[in-house]
Amino acid sequence: MLKRLIFSLVVVLMAGAMVSCGSEGGDTATAEARQSVTPNQDAANTPQPQPATPATQAPTGPTTSIAFEETEYDFGSIKSGEKVRHAFKFKNTGSEPLIISNAKGSCGCTVPSWPREPIPPGGEGEIMVEFNSKGKRGKQNKKVTLTANTEPPQSFLYIKGEVIPDQTQQQQKTTKVTQ
Repeated sequence: MLKRLIFSLVVVLMAGAMVSCGSEGGDTATAEARQSVTPNQDAANTPQPQPATPATQAPTGPTTSIAFEETEYDFGSIKSGEKVRHAFKFKNTGSEPLIISNAKGSCGCTVPSWPREPIPPGGEGEIMVEFNSKGKRGKQNKKVTLTANTEPPQSFLYIKGEVIPDQTQQQQKTTKVTQ
């Protein structure tokens, strides 16, 4: 009981030393308080945090393979505010049905859509990727990550180009500021 009271007092003092504003020698007081604390026996019984699970886990069922006609598309130069759509065509080159479980763009401006039904061996499909350039300018490089029952479980598609500021939008902003 007395040990817990002393330990609690030391913790409160340490917290006060860390929070205090503008006090000189605060670092020294904190260091002294740390040295006076003895390890708590209960800490040995405390469960240790487990490492995070990997973001991509290997498929649990049978795997297949996927082949894309292209994995990168350059949309060239577009004006800010325009949308670009591109279909990445693929083929299931394996011997099992291809199941695409997820497709995710690197940001909210890049939105993929993909077939939800299994693609049979030898079957073909497409991933439609839409890039919205609203609020963007300059060179753009976006990535779409596909997760499927393939080995490795992730495939990557890239869309790139340059967004040129729309002069009419720039003039409207200038006009609004000067009015």
